Amino acid sequence: MALIWKIETLNCKPSFDGKTDVVETIHWRLNGVDGDYATSVYGSQGVTYEEDSPFTDYGNLTEEILVAWVKDALGKEQVANYETSVNSQLEALKNPPVVTPPLPWAAANVSVTTETSNTTTTTN
Repeated sequence: MALIWKIETLNCKPSFDGKTDVVETIHWRLNGVDGDYATSVYGSQGVTYEEDSPFTDYGNLTEEILVAWVKDALGKEQVANYETSVNSQLEALKNPPVVTPPLPWAAANVSVTTETSNTTTTTN
């Protein structure tokens, strides 16, 4: 089972405090994959540039840096909650807690109706 954090898009302020393309919102997705099964959770996280903090130019940002920002902003507990949720969704896909089998009488008594010109025939 693999959990993969991805960055989908970024919203930026074109100019702020003498800097350009300052990230304001990070849109992220947490993908879970286990064999043929896959699911995901999508979210967005606002981030704020603090005037005295180190600044990373937009062109130098990497997905790894942005995922770290998202996880830091969410906090360890919320990150764990999202990861647990995706794992639970994968488990439910692999072993559905509720299924919808065909009605017992529907499989045994299939009705086929054929229409041709002026005649209708029903076969059971």
